Amino acid sequence: MKLCRIKTSSGTYPAILDADGQPRDLSQHITDLELSSMAPDALDALRGIDAATLPKIDGEYAPVLNDIRRILCIGLNYSDHAAEAGMPVPDHPILFAKLCAATGANEPIIIPKASEKTDWEVELAVIIGTKAQHVSEADALSHVAGYATFNDVSERAFQIEFGGQWVKGKSCDSFAPIGPWLVTKDEVPDPQNLDLWLDVNGTRRQTGNTSTMVFTVAEIISFLSRFMTLLPGDVIATGTPPGVGMGFKPPVYLQPGDVVELGISGIGDQAQKVISFKG
Repeated sequence: MKLCRIKTSSGTYPAILDADGQPRDLSQHITDLELSSMAPDALDALRGIDAATLPKIDGEYAPVLNDIRRILCIGLNYSDHAAEAGMPVPDHPILFAKLCAATGANEPIIIPKASEKTDWEVELAVIIGTKAQHVSEADALSHVAGYATFNDVSERAFQIEFGGQWVKGKSCDSFAPIGPWLVTKDEVPDPQNLDLWLDVNGTRRQTGNTSTMVFTVAEIISFLSRFMTLLPGDVIATGTPPGVGMGFKPPVYLQPGDVVELGISGIGDQAQKVISFKG
């Protein structure tokens, strides 16, 4: 299944894609896509619905869940990205968090006030469906509800040049576009064989495949579950392939008026216009 949330002039509604890729309104069956919707029995109930019988719905894509609990991120998880960042390939997954609210797949990226180094990162996001605590790699994927495309937008000066942790360069408003859809795990038989790409103003900047991750999705989930209990609705962004703006010589960063387009095979595409901070 491909599930989403559609923002209209009268509100935001849960939806499911039909065989033609048209969103169909699920609100007669559930009030919203939320943490409880990620439970296996809840997803099975949605699978039993004939999408073709539901009314079509049009609007803008909202974040795939209405109450994303945490956004956890893995840094330097592609060896060639670590090389372009001038950093060693990590021995263990590098964990950081994004503390901003998630945004819809096609909502604008806002250049933060005083920013000169806003950057892009296409990533595969994993949405947890069931509690995961001290799980093995062999069992890790059974705790996944689905996957989504994610842009880990980053401000590199905030991230690197002001001391402390990366989180301050990862958490500005609009820095977590997710979607357009949550693709349930049954439609993704191998999360380690997905193509990723990102363009800025029509120029290809990133090309990669999840097969080149340093740590697989299963390894990441197992590792994180050693240190924290993962709960339904948690989002894990699994790292980015090479081609980020910071890696160019000289570096290339986003400017107001730019358009960022990105996607993952079978998971969905995004398009964001870059705008200036106003406040």
